[in-house]
Amino acid sequence: MTQVIATLAEVSARYDAVFCDLWGCLHNGVAPFPAAVAALQAYRAQGGRVILLTNAPRPKSSVIAQLDKMGVPRDAWDDVVTSGDAAQYAMLTGAVGRKVYFIGADKDEPFFTDFADDLAEIAAANPVIERVALTQAQGIVCTGLADDLTETLETYHATLLAAKTLGLPMLCANPDLTVHWGDQLLYCAGALAQSYEAMGGTALYFGKPHPPIYDLARRRLALLGGPSDPQILCIGDGINTDVQGASGEGLDALFITGGLAVDHFGPDPQAPDMALLQAWLDKAQLSPSFSIGKLR
Repeated sequence: MTQVIATLAEVSARYDAVFCDLWGCLHNGVAPFPAAVAALQAYRAQGGRVILLTNAPRPKSSVIAQLDKMGVPRDAWDDVVTSGDAAQYAMLTGAVGRKVYFIGADKDEPFFTDFADDLAEIAAANPVIERVALTQAQGIVCTGLADDLTETLETYHATLLAAKTLGLPMLCANPDLTVHWGDQLLYCAGALAQSYEAMGGTALYFGKPHPPIYDLARRRLALLGGPSDPQILCIGDGINTDVQGASGEGLDALFITGGLAVDHFGPDPQAPDMALLQAWLDKAQLSPSFSIGKLR
């Protein structure tokens, strides 16, 4: 049974590091949550390490720039690991071929050019990835919808059907299905990949809950120093990404009930109804160690 807590500080001393999700936990895509920022700052002040672990399909430099613009202070975190980083590694090592068709937004263009230091060496050592038309491609790189404010999954039905007919594997740079942008719910790359698989296509995933992003996060955490076998707490609002991913990695999870699933746990986002929460978790067949309304 999950333990509902009021603040991160109640349990944080048990852990050397946290892997913290972004959307729904630290910010809503528009502005940071002050209480969440303060909680992470306090944890770091006591010696804890904070790795921001996000299914954003962009490299970490782009996410850091977005956080800076949003006003998230840099003393709230130590490093950033993105689904884009993990997917870049796969792309650079030829997971879907060297000639790829791109599905994504203009804001995701850095995926093909902007590599963290640990990936830049891999890029330099491998042949260049060439972007081509669908009929010339060996695979697809999908970072999301080109315009997630106006497009739907139906917009891509014909393209995905053609790709399936050609037998092209899809590299999905963001396994999330949806995300909150302010008060609006937007489709992510994971929704397109799910549609592709429903057609019979093959999709490859590298973000939460899949192992590659956790492997990368652990490598970057090790570079910060600390114990050789650190105790890690995963924080997030995605039951099928953050919580399931933590479970698969043998890590404890703190589930943010006031995020994606906020409508299921009663009228107060800050205080989930325990009976409703436990019934919902039982149905999901997942049991995070801890739950909290909002990160604070």
